[in-house]
Amino acid sequence: MKRALTLLSFGMALALASAPLLASGNAADGKTKAAACFACHGADGNAVDPQYPRLAGQYNGYIQQVLHEYKDGRRSNPIMKGFTATLSDQDIQDIAAYYSSLPTKLDTLKGHVQGD
Repeated sequence: MKRALTLLSFGMALALASAPLLASGNAADGKTKAAACFACHGADGNAVDPQYPRLAGQYNGYIQQVLHEYKDGRRSNPIMKGFTATLSDQDIQDIAAYYSSLPTKLDTLKGHVQGD
């Protein structure tokens, strides 16, 4: 009985710990919701202008974190603050799912790191 409770407790802890990993958005909805992002970051997530980050292929969780940080003011950028102000948690999950699903054009850091 004690072993069964231990295994059950371990299983529940594992399920709860992995829940955020399972929370994912809908990439198709994200493409629609990210339309305002295309001007700077590109529809394919590979911004042409180097002042804008390339979002294609970034980690889903990272994109979500950054969007939440712009929204709540932990990151300061007036343009991004305006874009993220009206996004719901679901919108952020969907946009992150879209951009993280795209292929990146950065396959190497050669020429992008000082000293290369």
